[in-house]
Parts: sequence; C-alpha cells; structure tokens
Amino acid sequence: MLQLYIDLFSNYLYIILLFFVISTLYSSVGFGGGSSYLAILALTSIVFTQIRATALLCNIVVVFGNVILFHHQKKLDWLKIIPIVLCSIPFAFLGGYIKISQQFFFILLGFTLLFAAITMWSSKRIISSDIKNIPQNIMKNASYGGLIGFISGVVGIGGGIFLAPLLHLTNWDTPKKIAATASFFILVNSIAGLLGQYSNPDFEIDWTLTSTLMITVFIGGQIGRRISNKYFTPIQLKKATAILIAIVGLKILWKHLI
Repeated sequence: MLQLYIDLFSNYLYIILLFFVISTLYSSVGFGGGSSYLAILALTSIVFTQIRATALLCNIVVVFGNVILFHHQKKLDWLKIIPIVLCSIPFAFLGGYIKISQQFFFILLGFTLLFAAITMWSSKRIISSDIKNIPQNIMKNASYGGLIGFISGVVGIGGGIFLAPLLHLTNWDTPKKIAATASFFILVNSIAGLLGQYSNPDFEIDWTLTSTLMITVFIGGQIGRRISNKYFTPIQLKKATAILIAIVGLKILWKHLI
C-alpha cells in the first residue's frame, strides 16, 4: 500500500500540487474550480471516462464549504433557487448517465472551456448590492436550469460558470446572492451528474488518485477560506484563470478537430 502511494505521488505530483493551488485560490474568493480541474486532467493520460467523475468529486468537496458559509450568511433565497435546481438535477443526472465517445467529450470540453474563459474574462459586478428584485419567470428559470444542468452533467462540471453570468445579465439578484445561488447550483448538479455517471455500467474511476486529490482540495479549500480574499480579488483570479483555461481549450480543440 505504501509503495502504491509512493508511485502515485511520483507520477502525479504536479497534478496534486496544481489541484492544491487551485482549490486554495478559488475557495478564497468563494468559487469551486471545477473548470480548472477539468482543464488539468484533460492534459494528462488519465482515461477520459474518469476525468468527469474526478473533477466533480473535487468540486463537491470545495464548494460544499462555500454553500455552508452562504447559508450561515443567509444569502440563499430558496424560493428563487428551487425552480432552477429542481429542473437542473434530473437533467444533470441524465447528462452524466449518457455514454459519449472520447472525441465528442473532448470537443464539448474544449468549447466549454473557451466559453468559461470568455465569461470569466468579461464578467463584472453588473448590478449594485442594493438592487431591488425584479419579477421572476419561473418557467424561464427552470428551462435555464435544465439546459445548463444537462450540459454540466455531460461535461463534468457544476454549471456555475454558465449560470452566474446569465443571472447577472438578467439582474436576477445581488452579486452576493447570485454567487450563493451558483455555489448551491454547482453542488447539487455535481452530485446529480456524479450519480448519473455511477449509474452507467461503464463507470470507472481510480479511487486511489481521486481520493488523494479530494483530500488535497479539501485542505486547500480550508486554507483558502481562512485566507479569504486577502491576496487576490475575484476579478484578478478570474482573468488569470481565463487565460489558462482558454489555452487548454484551444489546445484540446486543435488536437481533436484538426
């Protein structure tokens, strides 16, 4: 057993270190880091069917703490959140359950990372902290949740990178409540997508590596939440991450489309 972990650290040390850094930085400003986990794993030799589950599990570990924090701060508006997540959960499960080819997965992942990079680079606090709530279209919110949930389940992310910009653009609520909603959305969709993958007969995962990465991001997440945003602002982190995952997205598309 000891030799197994020695080999693991020698083969995947750089991945473990990168996951630690990402979880620390992202949790310091209230994010999960799922898209960055995917970007790193996509550049490794890890079997693509394991990439989604590994990224989702690490995402769950980090974002769970954020949800607890937002709950204590009373930033979760359940009456507005429920229509979004009720529709997203079954579609995230379906997306995780569907069997897809390696080629399709990496093409979809490449475009997803590019979209994430664009939204990260361009996102700002569009609305003020004291904005009054506008009337909500429940069916529209539910449809947004279902579509984003399905894509998230297929790719292996929580979907916050799609939901948060959409909520900002529609003046859904204050920036803090949107961040809280996105965190909860990421958590429940990550769990649903993971359960969908687990239900698929072809599901497989390297639990030795994945458990090591989960412990790593848990430690990083705890450190990050205590650091808070002392050294990095959300905008600085978003823009730096946008450049990195855009490069990865383009590299993936270049390899699988050209």
